[in-house]
Amino acid sequence: MALKLLQGKNYSLCYSAFFLCISMHWLFCELPCGWIPGERSKPFIGMFRDDFMFTERTAVAVRMPELPDADGFPTPSSWELAAPLRFNSDWQGKNADPERETEVRLLWTRESLYLRFRAKYRVITVFSDAEPDGRRDQLWDRDVGEVFLQPDPSHLRGYKEFEVSPNGFWIDLDIAPGEKHDLKSGLQRRVTLNEAARIWVAEIALPMKCLVERFDPAATWRVNLYRVEGAAEPRFYSAWQPTRTAAPNFHVPESFGQLIFRDTNAEGSSHPLRGAKLNHR
Repeated sequence: MALKLLQGKNYSLCYSAFFLCISMHWLFCELPCGWIPGERSKPFIGMFRDDFMFTERTAVAVRMPELPDADGFPTPSSWELAAPLRFNSDWQGKNADPERETEVRLLWTRESLYLRFRAKYRVITVFSDAEPDGRRDQLWDRDVGEVFLQPDPSHLRGYKEFEVSPNGFWIDLDIAPGEKHDLKSGLQRRVTLNEAARIWVAEIALPMKCLVERFDPAATWRVNLYRVEGAAEPRFYSAWQPTRTAAPNFHVPESFGQLIFRDTNAEGSSHPLRGAKLNHR
């Protein structure tokens, strides 16, 4: 009788252990994938999706996987790998205008940083004159796409400014407290204008040597992106990261977002470029 009771208890313990294992497996293995989609599963997806999390204040430059084209710019398939940054609100983060949306993508190699501005527009206003190489002072008084880059965040008031217009004029500046100087960066640019679709596209190639002495892809830079459109006030001043000043002002480095460099791509889509192509070297 005692032996039978002992055997019965052993069977009960085995059954209990078996059901406990099944319960623990369901709780810890099945729950993250199937429990309340959109809520509990999000943290688990984020853990395995990549080694970093995108935020609305982070721009990601993706390493260019292919050789540049004959003009020295990324191929369409390379641009496809870059995550698009889009903005259409003014410098205060207000008055969104989808008809003036700007999309920017970034790629990098150890020699160059590439940016592509894809700008929807209502009207185009540009200067008709420039220096022989296309440089134009006060370019911001007409339509432009702009990027401010700060490779060394420890120098808050020091950064590089680059601008390109819809007709390919450009300017580059080295900004420091209370002063600005011509950067003489050696930037290259290529502009495409599609009047039917009301879109202009500017590709910019910036030599890394004009930005840093030695490029480190593990470093985190700071950056902001802007658009200006219109010949007279009130003009459309648009910013990726709003500066939120009372009057339009892009020179607010406190508002810059982060720029990180990655070998892996972030998901995104690109748009075909159409219309006449103007190459400016």
